[in-house]
Amino acid sequence: MGLKEWIVPQERHFFDLLEEDAKAVAEGARALLDLLRDFRDVPGKQKHIKDIEHRGDEAVHTIFEELNKTFITPIDREDIMALASDLDNVLDMIDAAANRLRLYEIEEPSPAMVDLAEVIVEATSALEKAVGMIQDMKQADKVEAICVEVNRLENVADDLMNTSVAALFKEKDVIHIIKHKEIIERLEEATDYCEDVANVLSDIVAKNQ
Repeated sequence: MGLKEWIVPQERHFFDLLEEDAKAVAEGARALLDLLRDFRDVPGKQKHIKDIEHRGDEAVHTIFEELNKTFITPIDREDIMALASDLDNVLDMIDAAANRLRLYEIEEPSPAMVDLAEVIVEATSALEKAVGMIQDMKQADKVEAICVEVNRLENVADDLMNTSVAALFKEKDVIHIIKHKEIIERLEEATDYCEDVANVLSDIVAKNQ
């Protein structure tokens, strides 16, 4: 068996696992947006997000297990680890926001929460596409364009957070302010981690062209 025949299935395996992880993240983002847009059966929808988060955890665990067993990897080992970890961080923040919506007994999400969730959906959907492209460096320019767009979306989320938190502080109910501020910050943090994923993807493209 030649080297090429031996390594191709292994390459495919790592890319498949990373795609599975990115798919779970994008699915979690859509489930969060659905929860915020149709704010009914919050416990049930939050549990659904938790189930997706567990699936993402399993994908990351499998990636790290495979890295421990594999000597040759299709892209740098450190990049695979960073990509898996940063994707996991995005999903953790999505789960954290959903969890707080239930625990804090939020009666109605603010428009800013919905807007931020929409940004997260855009960013994670774009990242899912980009992760699916990194096995073919002919698509490097497309991956880089997605990374630039995700960075732009993080800036949009940052502005949304700053504006909404400033508006919150004009309210009088301190408990309401604390609860909403924390959820908004978790949502914005998810976009920070999306930017981290984009930066790793950009590095991968730069190293492998």
